[in-house]
Order: sequence, then structure tokens, then C-alpha cells
Amino acid sequence: MQGYNCIMIYDKTGEKLLFCRRQKEPYKGKYNFVGGKIEQGESGFAAAYRELEEETGITGGQVVLRHMMDFTYYNQGCYVEVYAGRLKEEVVLRREKHPLEFLNVKGEDFFSLDRFAGEGNIGHMVQQVTDYGEGIKEEQA
Repeated sequence: MQGYNCIMIYDKTGEKLLFCRRQKEPYKGKYNFVGGKIEQGESGFAAAYRELEEETGITGGQVVLRHMMDFTYYNQGCYVEVYAGRLKEEVVLRREKHPLEFLNVKGEDFFSLDRFAGEGNIGHMVQQVTDYGEGIKEEQA
């Protein structure tokens, strides 16, 4: 099964959440979390930090990622590991392919299928962090 990651990055205050605006299908024009493919032999945490830096310029020194949840899609032969973290400092974003934007957490309908990718999964993930926290750190896993 091919692994992927999805990375939720909150700003230092926790009031804004980082998204990329998809420039290609699937979900062209919609907001999605940054993330990508987990390479064979690569740990989930290593892949998440690598993808985060490749797509945004944010390094492991600027954020501590926590493993929050996983989704397994048996009919598609893949799984998605979801990570969340809050920035320790202000950052200058460096986009790879898709434009990056912080959106306000309050007042945004993350379940909107017109604005957000993932058939409602974005809203579900945001609500999980709101209700239960960001997950576990690598040394706790």
C-alpha cells in the first residue's frame, strides 16, 4: 500500500491554518493541506518533515509535528497519515508548486466542498484538533 501524508500547520497563535491552493487535479482550485508521498523505507515522521520543508520551506526547527490520525483507503490501495503542529515562530513561506495561504480557523467552513479538497475530510481533521488536540510526538509513538 502506498503511503501519503497530510500536514496541518497552525501559526504561532493557533488562530490560522496553512493551506495550499491546488493548481492541478485532483481538487484543482481548492484549498488542501500540504503533504505528499511517503517513500519506501521512510518513516512517517521523516516523510512529513521532508514534505513540509519541500512544499513550504518550514523546517523541523520551526515546528514540532504530532501524529494525529490515519485514513486507510483499501479500494484505492493507499493510506494517509495526518500530522499537526504549531509554528514556534513567524516564518517566510517558500512555495514549491501550489500557492500557500494561512486561513483563519474561526469563521471558516472547512466542510465546504466548494472551497476545500477531501470530501469533508478537511473539516473532520480541523474539528478533531479543536476537540482533542494535535496528537502525539514522535518519541511518544
